Formats: sequence, structure tokens, C-alpha cells
Amino acid sequence: MSFRKISQLIVLTIILFALAACGSNSGSEGSGSTSDESKEKITIGQINWPENIAITNMWKAILEDKGYNVELKLIEMGPQMAALAEGDLDVAPEVWLPVQDKSYYEKYKDEVNFFEDPWYENGKVGLAVPKYMKDVNSIKDLNENREKFEGEITGFEPGAGTMIITEEVIKKYGLDYELVESSEAAMITSIKNATENKEPIVAPLWKPHWVFSEVDLKFLDDPKKVYGEVEKIYMATRDGFAEDHKKVSKWMKNFKLKDKQLGELMVNVKNNEDNPIKGAQKWVKNNQDLIEKWMK
Repeated sequence: MSFRKISQLIVLTIILFALAACGSNSGSEGSGSTSDESKEKITIGQINWPENIAITNMWKAILEDKGYNVELKLIEMGPQMAALAEGDLDVAPEVWLPVQDKSYYEKYKDEVNFFEDPWYENGKVGLAVPKYMKDVNSIKDLNENREKFEGEITGFEPGAGTMIITEEVIKKYGLDYELVESSEAAMITSIKNATENKEPIVAPLWKPHWVFSEVDLKFLDDPKKVYGEVEKIYMATRDGFAEDHKKVSKWMKNFKLKDKQLGELMVNVKNNEDNPIKGAQKWVKNNQDLIEKWMK
């Protein structure tokens, strides 16, 4: 090979190395801090309940404003608590105590961080019927009216704390009823269809829930207090979350909502059912003073 050809080959090799180096440098600049991969990621469990959808989207809106990458995982209560214990989920935002989710608290209290203070203090749970059912006012009245309800209690997702407690209600009151599993959305549809036609229906419900603002319902008296009385809602996080996300853990511990605030948040989200984050963002924008208190 001639000296001229060797020289040309050397020059070509140098150019190729230079181009490769430039490509490598430009690639590292392209993976800047604005990508989702570079943000701190937080996963929050979500259940298809109105207040849960509202709260999870509210936290997604708040945290993404602060630069976090938030993923909402739609997962029912039992698997959600298991995922929290295994470290596959960061936050479970809705644990009802002292009664509804007692079984999950007892099972996972040594593996999961349950917050000491609740974020909501005025919850109520029980069996509800339409107000036009004048002769049914207590759980004790259900067996006498079994034929009206066809021996069915219209329920929602299996594994939810309230569904577990409702099975206990059936046993402790000796009810000759079957608890029918479905979904929260299907249960609400059944309630609305029944009330529109003035038909009997009984279902396990809870407040806060927007259905009480649209349908005239009443809770049945629970003389044995199986559902408990006032329920409080707590947050829970995986072990180590407070160390990994100190600021977020502190914000969540400061988090508190009253009836009016939660009601307005739920309405905003419900009005944007196709895009719940939009409703949550609107509420966040209108409640900056409150949110700033949580951020202290």
C-alpha cells in the first residue's frame, strides 16, 4: 500500500473517532434533568372510589408541580396493602380506622408505616337504603323485609374493608342475605336505577360520597355498632419512604381536609370524570393557602 493511501486511511480513522465522540457528547446533553427518568418517582395506590380518585389526583397535581414523577396504580385494597408491605408501592392514601380496615392494620402494622394522625376525621360507614323505605330504619328490620330486597345486599369490590365488615354484619345480626360483589361504579348505578323507580335496595355505603348529594338515602341504625361509629381516614407508606422522600413524607403528615374542602375537591374531580387530574389541578390552584400550610 502506498504512503499516500496509508495517510488517507489514518485521516479517515481520526475523523470517524471525532464524529463518534461528538455523538456521545451530544447524547449525554440530550438526557437532561427535564426527562421523567431524572425526576424522583413516587407511586400512589388508587382505588376506584370517589374520594380516593379525588385524593390521589390531588397529590399527583401537587407533587408534579414540585417536580416529582407520580404514578397512580389502580389496585384494590388487599393487593394494595400487600404491595406496600413488599415495597412495590410507596403510598396508600386511604386507610379507614378503627373498624373498616382494622384487619389490614393488624396484618401489616409491623411492615407498613401507618400515620399516627388522620387526614379526615368525620367518616361514617353503614348499610343504606332509600329514604322512601319508611318501614326499614335499622339493620334489625332487614330480615322482616327480606322479600322486598330479594335477600341481597348490593356490594362493591371484594376485599375492601367495608365489604369484610359487612360480612360480619350479616353474621352478627343473623341476616338471611347474600352480599353481592360488583364494583363501586356498578353499585352506585344500581342505587340510582332503583331510586328512580322507587324500588327497594340496600347497600354498604360511606360518607364522604357524592351519591348522598344526588340520591335521598339514609343509614340504617346499627345497634350492635358492628360498623363502628365515627371512622377516621389515615395514610400509610412503605417502610423507608420517609427516609427516601423526607419532604413528601412531611407534607403528607401535615395533610388535613374538612368536609367542605373534601366535598369541593370531589365535585371538581367528578365534573372532570374523563380527565380527573384536570379537576384536581383546578382545586389545587384555588386552594394554595391550604396547600402551603401542608408544605411547611
